[in-house]
Amino acid sequence: MRRVSKITAACAITAALALTATACGESSEESTSSDKGQMKIGMAFDVGGRGDNSFNDSAARGLDKAKAEFKAQTKELTAKNGETPADREQRLESLAEGGYNPVIAIGFAYKDAVDKIAPKYPKVNFGLVDSVSDAKNVASIVFTEEQGSYLAGVAAALKSKDGQVGFIGGVDLPLIKKFAAGYQQGVLDTNPKAKVQIQYLSTGSDLSGFGSPDKGKAAAKGMLDKGADVIFAAAGGSGAGSIEAVAGQKGAWSIGVDSDQALDPALSKYKDSILTSVVKNVDAGVYDLVKSVKDGKPLTGVQTYSLAKGGVSLTTTGDHLADIQAKLDEAKKKIVDGTITVKTTT
Repeated sequence: MRRVSKITAACAITAALALTATACGESSEESTSSDKGQMKIGMAFDVGGRGDNSFNDSAARGLDKAKAEFKAQTKELTAKNGETPADREQRLESLAEGGYNPVIAIGFAYKDAVDKIAPKYPKVNFGLVDSVSDAKNVASIVFTEEQGSYLAGVAAALKSKDGQVGFIGGVDLPLIKKFAAGYQQGVLDTNPKAKVQIQYLSTGSDLSGFGSPDKGKAAAKGMLDKGADVIFAAAGGSGAGSIEAVAGQKGAWSIGVDSDQALDPALSKYKDSILTSVVKNVDAGVYDLVKSVKDGKPLTGVQTYSLAKGGVSLTTTGDHLADIQAKLDEAKKKIVDGTITVKTTT
C-alpha cells in the first residue's frame, strides 16, 4: 500500500472512532479550545457517571480540580448498563486517538479494556481506578476500602440499639466484598453478639446493582423490617435508594460511601439520618495522576491510597460521631500501626 493510502486509512479510522464515541457511552463535557499547548484530560466513567452522588462524583471532583488548576481541556464519556467489553475498549481508544493524555478509566470493569488498549498507545498515560493493570504506561489507583469500612462497622456497632445492622453491596464482586468484610469485622470486633445482614443487588457481569436506586431502597426496607437500625450501602447510585428508605425509619441510621453523601444536594433531605460516609478519595488519585503527567513524571504501577495515607476515612458531617470519636480514633490507630489487620473477604 502506498504511503498516501496509509495516511488516508488512519484518518478514516480516527474519524470512525470519534463518531462511535457516543455510541459506546455518553459524552458529557468537552472543551472547544484550540490551544495546541493545552493539556487534554480524558475520563471514562463507570455506570452512573457524573451525578451518581458517589464513586463517579468523587472522580469528577479530581478532574474538575485538575481542569481548573492546569487550565486543561477535558472530555468525559460514560459507560452504560449492558454494554460489551468492546464498548469500553472503544471508549478508551477514542480518547487516546483524540490526543487526551492522561486517559483515566474509573472502575474495575475497565481492567480488561485498559490491558488491551494501553499497550497500543505507549506514549499515552492511562489511569485505572479500583483495579490493577500490568501495562507499563498505566497507574493503577487502588484503595484499602476494607479499612475505612472497618471504622464504619465500629460506628455502626456503637450506634445500633440492639446490634442488628446491615450491609448492601451493589454487585457481588471481590471489590465490594472488601467493603463487606471490613464492615462486618468492625461490627463484630466491637460487639461480638451483633448480627450483620449482607445482601448484594446483582451478581457477576450484571452491573445494574450500581445504578438501581429502587433495588437499594427495597433491600434496605427488607433489612429494616428484620430489625436492622444501621445500614451501610456500598452500591454506587443504588445507595441513594437505601438512604431514602432508612430516612423513613425513625431512629435508624444510614452510612454512605465514596463521597460525603450528607453534603450531596440530591440527598440533603436525608442528611439527618446519615451517620457518616466511608470516603474513598478517588479525587486525590485522579488529581495526583494528572499532576504527575503535567510535571513530566507520570505515575505508573500500583498507587495505594490507605487509611494511613488519608486514602480512606469517615466523614463527620452533622457531628453524629462526636460521642464515639475517641473509640474510632483508637481503632484507626490500631489499623495504622498493624495491631488490627482488616480482612478483605467475609
